[in-house]
Amino acid sequence: MYHQPVLKNRRTLLERAEKFISAIYFTDCNLRGRLYGDSSPLETLSSFLSSKRITFTEASQQTFVPYKVGDTFGPTWWTCWFKATLKIPESWKGKEVHLLWESDGEAMVWRDEQPVQGLTKDGEKTSYILSDCLADEEPHSVTLYVEVACNGLFGAGQGSMIAAPDPNSKFSVQKAELVVFNRDVQDLLTDFEMLIDIVKELGEGEQRGYQALFTVNEMVNLCDPADPSSFCKAHSLAHVFFSQRNGESQHTAHAMGHCHIDSAWLWPYEETIRKCGRSWVTVIRLMEKNPDFVFTCSQAQQFQWVKSWYPGLFSQIQHYVKKGKFIPVGGTWVEMDGNLPSGESMVRQFLEGQRFFNHEFGIHCKEFWLPDTFGYSAQLPQIMQRCGISNFLTQKLSWNLHNTFFWEGLDGSKVLTHFPPGNSYEMKGKVEELVKTVKNNKDKGRANHSAVLFGFGDGGGGPTQLMLDRLRRVQDTDGLPKVRTSSPDQLFSQLQADSALLCTWTGELFLELHNGTYTTQAQIKRGNRHCEVLLHDIEIASSLALCRNGTFQYPVEKLQELWRLLLLNQFHDVIPGSCIEMVVEDALRYYEDIRSKGAALLHDALGALGSKGISTGVFNSLPWERHEVIQIQDSAGTPGLALVRVPSIGLSPVKDTQPVAPVSVTSQADGTVVMENGILQIVVNKDGTLASLYLIDAGREAISESCQGNQFIMFDDVPLYWDAWDVMDYHLQTRKPVVEVEQPPHVVSSGGLRGSVRFTLRISEKSTLTQEIVMDAMCPYIKFNTEVKWAESHKFLKVEFPVRVHGPNATYEIQFGHLQRPTHRNTSWDWARFEVWGHKWADLSEHNFGVALLNDCKYGYSVHKNTMTLSLLRAPKAPDVNADMGTHHFTYAVMPHTGSFQEASIIQSAYNLNFPLRPIWCPADTEPWSAFSVSNTAVILETIKQAEDRKGALVVRLYESHGSSVTATLSTALPVREAWHCDFLERDDPTQPARVTPEGITLNFSPFQIVSLLLTL
Repeated sequence: MYHQPVLKNRRTLLERAEKFISAIYFTDCNLRGRLYGDSSPLETLSSFLSSKRITFTEASQQTFVPYKVGDTFGPTWWTCWFKATLKIPESWKGKEVHLLWESDGEAMVWRDEQPVQGLTKDGEKTSYILSDCLADEEPHSVTLYVEVACNGLFGAGQGSMIAAPDPNSKFSVQKAELVVFNRDVQDLLTDFEMLIDIVKELGEGEQRGYQALFTVNEMVNLCDPADPSSFCKAHSLAHVFFSQRNGESQHTAHAMGHCHIDSAWLWPYEETIRKCGRSWVTVIRLMEKNPDFVFTCSQAQQFQWVKSWYPGLFSQIQHYVKKGKFIPVGGTWVEMDGNLPSGESMVRQFLEGQRFFNHEFGIHCKEFWLPDTFGYSAQLPQIMQRCGISNFLTQKLSWNLHNTFFWEGLDGSKVLTHFPPGNSYEMKGKVEELVKTVKNNKDKGRANHSAVLFGFGDGGGGPTQLMLDRLRRVQDTDGLPKVRTSSPDQLFSQLQADSALLCTWTGELFLELHNGTYTTQAQIKRGNRHCEVLLHDIEIASSLALCRNGTFQYPVEKLQELWRLLLLNQFHDVIPGSCIEMVVEDALRYYEDIRSKGAALLHDALGALGSKGISTGVFNSLPWERHEVIQIQDSAGTPGLALVRVPSIGLSPVKDTQPVAPVSVTSQADGTVVMENGILQIVVNKDGTLASLYLIDAGREAISESCQGNQFIMFDDVPLYWDAWDVMDYHLQTRKPVVEVEQPPHVVSSGGLRGSVRFTLRISEKSTLTQEIVMDAMCPYIKFNTEVKWAESHKFLKVEFPVRVHGPNATYEIQFGHLQRPTHRNTSWDWARFEVWGHKWADLSEHNFGVALLNDCKYGYSVHKNTMTLSLLRAPKAPDVNADMGTHHFTYAVMPHTGSFQEASIIQSAYNLNFPLRPIWCPADTEPWSAFSVSNTAVILETIKQAEDRKGALVVRLYESHGSSVTATLSTALPVREAWHCDFLERDDPTQPARVTPEGITLNFSPFQIVSLLLTL
């Protein structure tokens, strides 16, 4: 009798199985070569090329000309529409019939005037199923349209993915034919693939890996690719293997379909709309065939786009949302950057997102979903909690100390946080990913459940049938984690139930990468800050006008439009500047829309507030009295200066007052200039640096001995790969001071209310810097109004202030508060903070003395030992070859102080620098009027707006800014009838009334607590 040999060579058995399903080797006789049966050409294929992204209705009415497969079309960002007429052969009855379509560009199939399938070669979607089993009653003659975008899944980078797009790329269709698809072959291929991967991933040290090896080898023995009747035996062997169960203690992977779509990145906003359509219609097709399939999807903005552009698809999405299969997550308008938006912007991300999801789907998200952002502010846990969200998922930091833990924010708020240990938000359902999910889990013994997010992402694409089939094979297979089709709610519920041993992380989640994004695309950063300020002022002025003027209408719809534009630009590849030039142009245009439309809204509100008098007045949107020098015009339009006093959140006529000490500006014989205002005295060197910054009353010099303040520095800035994203620590070794003076300091304004000195430096042959150093009467800081004409390549411009302060930590403003970071580099974690982010100010203090840096549009800082540095401009060349080229304007300020930064009103001074006093016309007999004031300087009234969906009610938002427990009284001149505490979604809490007395509303704050009140007028 013949005895089959028992083979012992692991490598040859494994490679034999691999070749049996290879798409490259032995396809004439292996299983892969039998995937497709008969084929048939299309009856006709014609095309129409459009430079714009047009609707189906418009496209279908164009003149189509014959197209030959292989012909090229383009250029980049155009769209080629195809019209295909198909006739399915009668002999294919009972067969599964596909349209096989392979093209360079992303494609959408349209049938009966509706989108039905996305096709993307890079996303492993190259066929549209015409029939699962062709029947006589099905149409055999079909007309389809295919919309092909002239860009790939990741744009059209020239030479590399993140390079600037090649504007002249050409595209083609490589395949367009009807085929018979052999589903039994695909099923068996999936069996083989999963077993082969188990052999590879479990390795030689695991018995289970050898069981998989011998199983797959026997399947090759049993399977004759030319004889489909042999497939069943091979499939049965695989089924036996996959059905061998795990023990109860095995890790559980919660599998959720996912399709991370960057709202803009290597493609413009408008292309993202089509990416959403292509990806999500494919998800709907999968849901029709896979009733257990669950798909998670974030970003309300993208749902809004689909609702507008693809209403039929949106209705299908609503249907599956109701069934709990298509799950909106995140609760925000977009997946925003986690560092740079203001606190109020972050609140509005949730307010707009949660309200949209509730209005369209009747849900509120319970989890914040931000898988791909470059760090996470320490105030996010409190903002999440106050927006009805108690769970957080991200991937960007999944190599950190923990995967599942509680994240405690600045105020002590906690959220349950999960970083998928598989370290990806676009898994493919492969064995390797499941094994990595278990191995990489840093909370073994504490958490036994993890998310597996599967589907092509970043550029869209989403899950495929193959991914679902892979995961279905190994739902409970010995040697692998259990795989459960799940939802975010199920995952977090399980994690919460088993949370007794979880660790807690306190403070910010700092990403030790992509530090360059705090500075790249300075015009976007400037647009963001200035538009945040403008919308703040519009809302406050409109709220006051609503109460003071019975005819004024609060501009609800217009403000929502502007806020949504601002929130869109806070997407995590736009405000960081890591996007292509087309996106930058779109973003800057949106900021210009906000500025122009916002200016008109502010004009209307101030006009209503000032009763449209003819005397010059001033409006103050900040919650403290301000005594400042402003520029005014007389009735003849002649510009001038005035020192004005304006009450808290109110207005006042301009009544020029005299300063306690006027500004003096004196040119010295040695070419230096001395400026003094009774608070500060500075000495400006011949190169524009500060030889001295002297705090007069304290008798303290702020500039380090033998050093100069306001020293501009150039660095070489060549990262390893991620050009717009990364600045590497080694750039610090290339420090070169800017020393060439083109025009030495000269006096522009000689004093009185304002003194100023201007100079020009040559940065390089291509770039110059002109700066005006401004000292105002009564002002505790020096302003540096700066213009840079910038034409560099891979350079980094910063400004340094070496100061006479010794402190182990510097303090940086963040959203609704501040935090400290070390000024030393003791550990690798400290060293990774060589470049950090902050908002309007940073401070370095020792006991009873310190120096603060303020700014009006910058976010990158470094404080090392006693040197304070503000990052100004970068010059990366990818993905935007022209990033930051051109003319830039920005202002920063330096403020030495006694006491702590809290006692010295650094926080208020930074607000003053950013929020200008606004001119207003008012009647000549106008008395100074204050709408709101707060009794305690630690508490800042940040926001006043009309309540959502409630006329005759305002929402005010306050926060404790010092890091202290305080009691404060909010006083108002408005006719407030009652007040209630509410969350950030403006849902009032009937158990928490706020008592209104003639003195105001008394509130208790814990450190960094944010409080929202609903005021009924």
